[in-house]
Amino acid sequence: MTQSRQSQVSLSDTPYYHFISRCVRRAYLCGEDKYTEKSLEHRRQWVVERMHYLASVFNIDICAYAIMSNHYHLVLHIDEYANNKINHKEVCEWWCRLYSKPVLFCS
Repeated sequence: MTQSRQSQVSLSDTPYYHFISRCVRRAYLCGEDKYTEKSLEHRRQWVVERMHYLASVFNIDICAYAIMSNHYHLVLHIDEYANNKINHKEVCEWWCRLYSKPVLFCS
């Protein structure tokens, strides 16, 4: 049964979390796809670069990672002290780094 993140994450217990994401339906993230015989290795560097970029945007430290052919593992550290110092303007700036800026922006 699914649970909300609030019930899964407890920074008072630990700031470290292990995440796994897996491709479905025999899809390949990177490496050699044995079904299509295509090399998807070029994706590995993109995944690494995107992972580091997102960690910088969301103020999260990457402790370790492993990128496999059809899944990846991340061990992340959430800096609760740094995140508690963030104000609303900084949250909006981070959001704008990821997405197009809204037409109306309230300061």
